Amino acid sequence: MVDLKGNPFYLKDEQIAWVNLTLENLTLDEKVGQLFCPIGMSTDEKALFDLAANKKVGGLLFRPGKGEEVQQAHRYLQQQAKVPMLIAANLEAGGTGSAIDGTRIGNPMLLAAGQDAEFGHHLGEVCAKEGSAVGVNWAFAPVVDIDYNFHNPITNVRTYGSDPETVLNYAKGFVEAVQQNGVAASIKHFPGDGIDFRDQHLVTTVNTLPLEEWRSTYGKVYSGLIEAGSLSVMIGHIALPAVQKSEEDAFLPATLSPVIMQELLREELGFNGVITSDATPMVGFCAAMERRLAVPTAIAAGCDIFLFNKDLEEDIRFMKEGIANGILTPERIDEAVTRILAMKAALKLPEKQADALLVPAKEELAVLQAEQHVQWATEAADKGITLVKDTAGNLPLRPDATPRLLLQLLGPYEESNTQIFSKVLPLLEKEGFQVTLYQPEDFTTGFESVSQFRSKYDAVLYLANVENRSNATTTRINWYTFFGLGNNIPWFVDEVPTIFASLGNPYHLMDVPMVKTYINAYDNHEAVIEAFVAKLIGKSDFKGESPIDPYCGLADARR
Repeated sequence: MVDLKGNPFYLKDEQIAWVNLTLENLTLDEKVGQLFCPIGMSTDEKALFDLAANKKVGGLLFRPGKGEEVQQAHRYLQQQAKVPMLIAANLEAGGTGSAIDGTRIGNPMLLAAGQDAEFGHHLGEVCAKEGSAVGVNWAFAPVVDIDYNFHNPITNVRTYGSDPETVLNYAKGFVEAVQQNGVAASIKHFPGDGIDFRDQHLVTTVNTLPLEEWRSTYGKVYSGLIEAGSLSVMIGHIALPAVQKSEEDAFLPATLSPVIMQELLREELGFNGVITSDATPMVGFCAAMERRLAVPTAIAAGCDIFLFNKDLEEDIRFMKEGIANGILTPERIDEAVTRILAMKAALKLPEKQADALLVPAKEELAVLQAEQHVQWATEAADKGITLVKDTAGNLPLRPDATPRLLLQLLGPYEESNTQIFSKVLPLLEKEGFQVTLYQPEDFTTGFESVSQFRSKYDAVLYLANVENRSNATTTRINWYTFFGLGNNIPWFVDEVPTIFASLGNPYHLMDVPMVKTYINAYDNHEAVIEAFVAKLIGKSDFKGESPIDPYCGLADARR
């Protein structure tokens, strides 16, 4: 039985009546549709009609787009849906998770570095208000993974750091704020990422903690957020061997494990809300079991919602075959759909549907980049940027002392690098610096003497734009090498003042321990770049404190 009056639903009698009546009136095909939350591949109305009216899916996620276009697509979807839909977005760092013209507050690690947990609440408020403006009612956030392993390519700055208490405090504020503003939270990725150095997009990863240590870290975080009323939990394709009862299941991803979802999450931690899988096209899910079996098994094991698809029609067929062959029972389907409907009721979607308010009017888009939201983004940048070390006393940079700067932009994102350069260049030139952008050497320029180098540059500034990202095996720097030499590696730290600043991955000191001045900014949006330059030249103090070990445990990186 699902407790519809208790945490996290807290439904009133009339809402419970809607859940029960709606469930009773759904056909089996419609119940199966409710289990699916595909990704929207097109805003074409024919495709949207098929999803909402024919397949009757329970929810959908679009990647970020222009606010007006996303809002219109969501409006059309909801107009075609018999049961109001869950509209999801990865609202992890601000309204830009749904609308590219929204406000980016900053990566969670930037906020944690600012040492003000109220910014967890601010982030949740911005995500909810800007997400709601385009019709989003379900946030795939907050990320409550703990960044224990600095080699992990996917957690990194998406987390609030490596301290469970900090993660809990910030995430609790986010959950409370986002749900107070009509959007469901989804705490992720249970049973917890950040131990392994691999990414579930590419492989089933493993949380190797002993059970008692898991309980005092990840378990503590999830328990606190469940108590705070999070409406949903996202399950990762992460194994937790310590909780399994057989060696055969030791490395089964949580998305297919009844022990992890039913016994640990539901029974031990007392979670009564909606369980959604993480994206099921990930290799961490696909490689664990034949898909025709994995699709129904995920629901049978405890997932209420099946996220994304290799092929939606095929996955629906696999789900129905699983029902026919007994993998998935009618009782379990009803339990899952009851929870889905209960979350929709808790969000007051039926009432909004009746009043044609599931997606607000176009005028509500005015909240995107609202003045208060932009101010919070500015404050987060000012509070969070962290001076990790300046053992050579290179700061502040002054145009009278080091007027000629060599700027090195590192990272594989050409478009993003160009945007960063276009923002930072005028800020530095305005202060009186002469900036030269590093150009990779060739045979005509590759053999320069130290004297020649020093005759051209008074200081070197690195901006590392290496962000954490999915489907990557590492977030380390790929240096330019010419004739067997690391030409753009800071070989010149004892020749000219050298400053290294990261706009993403905070662990670059593992690769540049020789640098004497190192800064972590955790993000690369405009407010961060402006705050960074102000701190670089001494117009603003560095205020951030590292929420992780930026030295990666390396003694030489501290010098």
